[in-house]
Order: sequence, then structure tokens, then C-alpha cells
Amino acid sequence: MTQYGKLVFVDLETTGANTAIDHITEIGVVEVDQGVVRRWSTLVNPGIPIPPFIQNLTGISDDMVRDAPPFAALAEELFGRLQGGLFIAHNARFDHGFLRKAFKQTGHALPGEVLCTVKLSRALFPDEPKHNLDALITRHELVADGRHRALADADLLWQLWNRFTTTIPVDTFSAAVRHQLKRPMLPPHLAPDLLDNLPENGGVYLFHGANDEVIYVGKGSNLRQRISSHFNPDRRIRAETELADLVHRIDWQEISGDVGQLLAETRLMKSFKPHHNRTVRKQTELCSWQLARSETGGIEPRLVMASDVDFSRTHGLYGLFGTRRKAEAQLRAIADTQALCLVCLGLESRTGIDSGCIAHTSGRCRGACVGLESPIVHQARLETALAKIKIKPWPYAGAAGLVETGADGRVQVHVAQHWRYLGTAQSDDEIWSILESTASLPRFDLEVYKILLRFFTNGVMPVRPLSAG
Repeated sequence: MTQYGKLVFVDLETTGANTAIDHITEIGVVEVDQGVVRRWSTLVNPGIPIPPFIQNLTGISDDMVRDAPPFAALAEELFGRLQGGLFIAHNARFDHGFLRKAFKQTGHALPGEVLCTVKLSRALFPDEPKHNLDALITRHELVADGRHRALADADLLWQLWNRFTTTIPVDTFSAAVRHQLKRPMLPPHLAPDLLDNLPENGGVYLFHGANDEVIYVGKGSNLRQRISSHFNPDRRIRAETELADLVHRIDWQEISGDVGQLLAETRLMKSFKPHHNRTVRKQTELCSWQLARSETGGIEPRLVMASDVDFSRTHGLYGLFGTRRKAEAQLRAIADTQALCLVCLGLESRTGIDSGCIAHTSGRCRGACVGLESPIVHQARLETALAKIKIKPWPYAGAAGLVETGADGRVQVHVAQHWRYLGTAQSDDEIWSILESTASLPRFDLEVYKILLRFFTNGVMPVRPLSAG
């Protein structure tokens, strides 16, 4: 036990499970240092009402916390108790997350390493189906002196630790603890406590290299976990190892919501073009297939360029391609699958007046090129085959806003017009400011189009029409 130094078993009671809106109502701490055990607990005034369900669960009422000190008044003492110790909690992400947020508001950075007894129990007893505290009390015959009160639950964790260390082989237990405490290996250019200061909220991040150039852009629903994963020696492949060793500085921006993160990541990638991002695509002029009347009066696909046609307003466009070669490859693949004629599609020239296409000679064309299939039938089959890649025109008269509510409850409106992303707002004033400052629409972008198309049309988030024009 002494090999782990000071141990701090922690349990919190809160007004709910959401760190964005809920607050701490009680703190229980059991410190174990050099054989000395110290117990400490206090009620905390959360500053908001405690829901009836939580009052019934914990037994902590609004009356009990009314005269209790706020967290700010307790922060210094609690910080001292935690400092230098191994933070141990059941479902540690919950307790550590609430404390980290509360300490951030008082100007403290929550110190030390974190051990979760849920994860530890799963590692030690992988065949057991349940690892909640009630299940562990029964399985390990712990003595519960009142459940769902902070100090009582913290004391249960101390009992659990003692049971583990006395009944499980030392090597097995130590290996399970070491595996969970394995810290990411940061390069020497980064501060050792950098990861501790990262938020657990979602957002985007940038890795800067030796000359402060941006070498990588990423996003994640939990910035601390996502950034830490780059430096985890167990998960790093060669390319990630090379990237991690080049990082001299990390910037991040907290963004609530998947759409906001995707749009921000796309914008940053196109702005900095970091060479360690495999998905960065050089922006080329896009092209698309459009069905047009041929010289013989039939219908054939013709390639049109974004510089000549507004892809967001024009109907009857099929597919978005970065090069003519990719566009023709897609059309050839469709023709091969649907037995369409390459001559009729303009992808092959006749070798003679009555000759058919090469595909017809091998049985991969139904003969539109030699009169065995009528032009009308061939055209209908072509339109049916192309329908899967048809570009959807912008469905609104003018600008529209995609209303996204993030995990923290904050509402953002992503403003777009004709599949162009204009900006993100958090108020009506910001929306109108974005619209008024947009003198001309930005360039049509394939990646932005894919993001907006997915979320504007899947019906998951409300869409708010903003203007006509």
C-alpha cells in the first residue's frame, strides 16, 4: 500500500449528474498517509435548489445546505487535503469532473493522479457483471454506514481498497493499478501539467511545431481524452509517435456540439493545411455532371464547373468531383454496373457509323448504341442510376440557421446560405451581424456541403429560416 504514497478517497453528493448545470452539495474525504487515516466531510451550499428525487436519494435537503458554506469558502482547505495524493473515487470521472469545474472557478488546478474503483474492479474481476458500489458491498462484505452520503461512501472505498490489497495477489493488484495510472508520455517541449489543465468538454485543438506552425488539427467530444490519446504509449503507431514528438505547443477552443466542432475543424484545416492531417484535401475547382440535350436530340451527361454554375442553386446536377478524371471514373463505374452505353454517355467515340461501344461487344451494354435499346429507355435508366448522387439544391429562400444544443445546454445557431457556412451565433444579434457582414457568399466547399447537407436534412436538429434572398 505504501508504494502508492498518500491515498485520498473522495465522494461527492450533487444536485444532479450534469457538470454544466448541477453543483456539489456534500464532500466526503478519507485521507490515508503513512498509516494515518483522516476523515473530513462538509455540506456545501450549491446555490440552486436540490431536486426532490435527489433529496430522497441522499437525504440532503435544501434546509440542510441553506447555511452551509459555498464551495469557494472550502476550496483552499479541500485543495490542501487532495494535494500530493492519489485521487480515488467510484466512477471517478463524475467526482473529479465536478471538482475540477468547481476548482477552476476558484483559480485552482486540481492536482494529482486519478484512480477509478469501477475500472479497477472490472480489471480485477472481469467475469463479474456488476461493479456498482452496492454490488461491491455485497460481493466483498463491506460495512455500509449509510449509503449516498459522501463520507460514508468515501469510507466504503477505503474498505474496498483494503479488501483488494489483502485478498488479491500483490502483482495482480499492482499491475491493474499501474495500467490505469499509466500517464501519457509528453514531449519535453510541453509542460508536464498541460494535460491536467485541459477541459473535458468538446472542441477543436491545434498542435504547433518548432516554428509555431500548425502541424495538426483535431476535434473531440472530450478534449482532455482526445489530446491525451496522441501521447499514450500503448496506442501510438509510428505516424502518431512522430507527430507527438514534434509538438511544441497546443491550442484549443471549447465548442459545444458535433456540428460546431466539425465546421470549426474543417475551417481550421483549410486555413492552415497541416501536413500531418491525412484528410486535408487541396481545394480544387469542383465539377459535376449535368444532363443536357445532345446534338442528336437525346440526353447525355456533360461536365460543368463550379466557376460556371452555382452548384447550390442549379437543379439537375449529379455528384461533386475534384477532377475530371474522378468524375469520368464515377460515371464509368455507374455505366458498368447498370449496363449503360459509353458512347451514349460521351465517354467513348464510335469506331464506325454502325459500330457499338466496346462494352456492347462484351455484353456489358444493352445496345443503345446500335438501336437495341431505345434512347428514352436508356435515358430513364441513366437518370435512375444518377439519382443516388444527385446534388440537393438549397431548400430555403435565403439564409437558415441550424439550431444545435450542446452537451452543456448551450444553444448555437449555425448560419448557412446556399450550402455555404457563414458563421455560428449564440444570440439573435449575432445572427443578424453575421448576415449583415456577409457581402458575398464564400466559395462552394465540398466538405462544408457534406456537413451541412447531413445535418440540415436529417431532421435531428431544428432549422430556423432567417431571411429571403
